[in-house]
Amino acid sequence: MDTNELSMPTKYDPMSIEKGRYDWWLKEKVFEAKSNPDKEPYTIVIPPPNVTGKLHLGHAWDTTLQDILTRMKRMQGYDVLWLPGMDHAGIATQAKVEQKLKEQGTSRYDLGREAFMEETWKWKDEYAGHIRQQWSKLGLGLDYSRERFTLDDGLSKAVQKVFVSLYEKGLIYRGEYIINWDPATKTALSDIEVIHKDVQGAFYHMRYPLTDGSGSIEIATTRPETMLGDTAVAVHPEDERYKSLIGKSVTLPIIGREIPIVADDYVDMEFGSGAVKITPAHDPNDFEIGNRHNLERVLVMNEDGTMNEQAGTYNGMDRFACRKQITKDLQEQGVLFKIEEHLHSVGHSERSGAVVEPYLSTQWFVKMAPLAEQAIDLQKGEDKVNFVPNRFEQTYVRWMENIRDWCISRQLWWGHRIPAWYHKETGEIHVGEEAPSDPENWQQDNDVLDTWFSSALWPFSTMGWPDTEAEDFKRYYPTAALVTGYDIIAFWVSRMIFQGIEFTGTKPFIDVLIHGLVRDAEGRKMSKSLGNGVDPMDVIEQYGADSLRYFLSTGSSPGQDLRFSMEKVESVWNFANKIWNASRFALMNMDGLTFEEIDLSGKKSVADHWILTRLNDTIKNVTSLADRYEFGEVGRTLYNFIWDDFCNWYIEMSKLPLNGEDEEAKKTTRSILAHVLDQTMRLLHPFMPFITEEIWQNLPHECESITESAWPTEKHELTDRAAEEEMKLLIEIIRAVRNIRAEVNTPMSKPIKLLIRAQDEKILRQLEKNEAYLDRFCHPETLMLGTSITVPEKAMSAVVTGAELFLPLEGLLNVEEEVARLEKELVKWTKEVERVNNKLSNERFVSKAPQSVVDEEKAKKLDYEAKHKAVQARIEELKNI
Repeated sequence: MDTNELSMPTKYDPMSIEKGRYDWWLKEKVFEAKSNPDKEPYTIVIPPPNVTGKLHLGHAWDTTLQDILTRMKRMQGYDVLWLPGMDHAGIATQAKVEQKLKEQGTSRYDLGREAFMEETWKWKDEYAGHIRQQWSKLGLGLDYSRERFTLDDGLSKAVQKVFVSLYEKGLIYRGEYIINWDPATKTALSDIEVIHKDVQGAFYHMRYPLTDGSGSIEIATTRPETMLGDTAVAVHPEDERYKSLIGKSVTLPIIGREIPIVADDYVDMEFGSGAVKITPAHDPNDFEIGNRHNLERVLVMNEDGTMNEQAGTYNGMDRFACRKQITKDLQEQGVLFKIEEHLHSVGHSERSGAVVEPYLSTQWFVKMAPLAEQAIDLQKGEDKVNFVPNRFEQTYVRWMENIRDWCISRQLWWGHRIPAWYHKETGEIHVGEEAPSDPENWQQDNDVLDTWFSSALWPFSTMGWPDTEAEDFKRYYPTAALVTGYDIIAFWVSRMIFQGIEFTGTKPFIDVLIHGLVRDAEGRKMSKSLGNGVDPMDVIEQYGADSLRYFLSTGSSPGQDLRFSMEKVESVWNFANKIWNASRFALMNMDGLTFEEIDLSGKKSVADHWILTRLNDTIKNVTSLADRYEFGEVGRTLYNFIWDDFCNWYIEMSKLPLNGEDEEAKKTTRSILAHVLDQTMRLLHPFMPFITEEIWQNLPHECESITESAWPTEKHELTDRAAEEEMKLLIEIIRAVRNIRAEVNTPMSKPIKLLIRAQDEKILRQLEKNEAYLDRFCHPETLMLGTSITVPEKAMSAVVTGAELFLPLEGLLNVEEEVARLEKELVKWTKEVERVNNKLSNERFVSKAPQSVVDEEKAKKLDYEAKHKAVQARIEELKNI
């Protein structure tokens, strides 16, 4: 290969190196799963983003983690499938399209169901295009040949199969129940689609008159408009105050309806008056009491939150306007005698923000107890789903243990229409994957299924199920890992697990990697109201995808929230720039080296041995940490190796042979530069795919794309611990000399005298062997090495492991200041000696810690004691000057 100067620009510009690279990867089909039977499959299905808008930083974080895993596993020799797709997001998407139609002066009702669906599909196609564009900007290695959508034909077939199967098993039923109702979108909501907020409200205290005229009974409510639907007053059967009233009746104010006083254990005698109004059509607890006492269910509201004809004179009023009016009317009648301010939790629709109404409605439900039991039992065995961090397993299990039946019907048009038909004359219900044979006599249910019903099938419906012989289903299911945020464990993770067990007989994934939320620099949740949101595409435009990806993936530990900081993204850009410049230096000194000519068998310097040893350790640590999903630690490990070991030390040291006359040393150095850079780019590639591919293309390489290269493994024959110790000594000496120069304001350009007293002959031989490095990096005018040397009276000094340094700096050294500095250093070593002695005197530590850890502490003890002794001796010397 010729010089790389022209093909690799002098300046690192992420925009130019990222441009076109993704299209090249797609053209080369590097991300497509090959179904190679000789390779072990590794599968991740993307948590499908909603086709409602653009991706945010949370999506970028989530998908970057998946991309890291799949790129790494592909390099490790797995047959990787990372399956992309999107979710139709029923309520959210329909709300967006309806808002668009409203702005155009029309509505879905004006269009009709079929035309409205056409408009929604157009929306889906437009926003799916936006999402794919963002995926490409992030560099996500997705297999688009297998892309799925929750409303495509295959997934729709799976949804119908599951619905019919659960119905036939008695696990899906239709019934009249109190559900969460969103009056804005006019649809049912599941419990987890309701956000509870503390709202300033009131307790309205009223007296309902006894029908026989003998007095009244006091009740209180936070929703006086629902009294119009009261069908009883309940008291506790043991409450002495009311025992004589049980069986009597009261006259409902305003309406005039006679309603009974019933006894029920649900009533809390200690709360309020001990008597409660019962509104079975507008409260879930009242619904259950009504069932126990065969009470009528009187619905007083319409689906849009207005009052209906059952509300009498309030018919047509908005529910909150009705509340104000009825409060005034009840006060005038003397029924309402006290209004008491009260802060209480009120449910709001996650999608529309409207106050949720507990509402009597006929809906479809999944009976959850048997399904939840299977999922809980799974976690008790060895084959359980592995949550990372494992504390989230308890979050999941608690949810499953307390789960209620799942309301799955939604009053929408956009979604999977419920496969149920009602006979137009007899009212008979037909549930099936196909319509009845005489469709003219049947009317299909107008409702659609909850979005999460289809999302729960995502890991296997995307693989071709219910065709259990489908190649992808047989090969790639169950999946290896799911990456998602802790906020949807209940929404999505739990449902995928119980549906996976029910329909495939196995868990849908082996691991669940949980991450937190992206917050702003102050730790606040990002929101439109705070104006603190950050568009990931804007960050990429400024600093490149690699910088954003590296920050997101290494900025926190599993399960923790991430604080976004543009300054930290910029610091990653600086890191990438350092990598770029180091690579350019290495490549410009390759002298046409080809991959086949890389030879690590030549005679090596201590720096050569050391960098190869450090590389081995880095490979081992990065692989181990990545396998445990500790990407923050991976980032720290790579940063330290690349910035400190490779750039700051090895590259600088490589300039000695590269600029020297020894051709064999040059050749070895070029090979080591090429090898280390090659292996480092492979380790870094899953995190920074664009810059590593660009550098790879300029390096001597063995395959067309770095995406297809093999993941680095340790080459144990290249580890040299003795050289590592030698290098450690050299680095300590060089750093100490630099520190002393800085203290006395003596620049590196100014020659100095340097005396090094080795503690033994072995150390001395090491120093003599590496004298060239000491000359190059300490820049002494004269260098004296020995085990017994005369120390000048006035000199700066430093103690390193195995040696003492002295820099005679006549006229520059203040003896008193030097003594003061050394006394501070003595305090440091005293503390270190005490700390290590305490550790080694702890019997529990010595008996339980691995022997290697104990040996390491013993080595530290000897080192610290030697340094303490040397500093103490030097202080005495200076004091005697």
